[in-house]
Amino acid sequence: MLEEKYEIVMATEADREELLSLYRVQHGRKFCPWEDDYPSNETIDFDLSRDALFVMKVSGRIVAAISLDEDEAVNALSCWDESLSPEGELSRIAVLPEEQSKGIGRIMMQYGMDELRRRGFRGIHILVNKKNIKALKCYATLDFNPVGECHLFNQDFYCYERKL
Repeated sequence: MLEEKYEIVMATEADREELLSLYRVQHGRKFCPWEDDYPSNETIDFDLSRDALFVMKVSGRIVAAISLDEDEAVNALSCWDESLSPEGELSRIAVLPEEQSKGIGRIMMQYGMDELRRRGFRGIHILVNKKNIKALKCYATLDFNPVGECHLFNQDFYCYERKL
């Protein structure tokens, strides 16, 4: 767990460069499927426009980020449990490499789920790249249920969901 005090806040335009840096440092890391053009400035614009991007800061420095996502292709998958509707989605979870394996991803996921609950969602679904071992381990500890598989965005994913 974190040894220093942290805060999780909604990202602002002033966080853009630090967010881009956080996203870029993930590229090429083992298990990370992100490419050079994702996430991008446009992705940040989309998230900021919906008040859907949150960052964890330690001593004013961004160490992690998470987005409440909206993606029609993901929402249209047939594997989701209709009884959990409306469902939200979390994505673009990123933790600075030197801060990984300290429970930060789990804290950010819990924060995201709490935020979705505050916004009136009853369930949550996520896609996890089949090769992202770290993410798969994290989500297993948060009681997500595997409900299917899909191929989107030129990647193979496991589909997970749970009640909020």
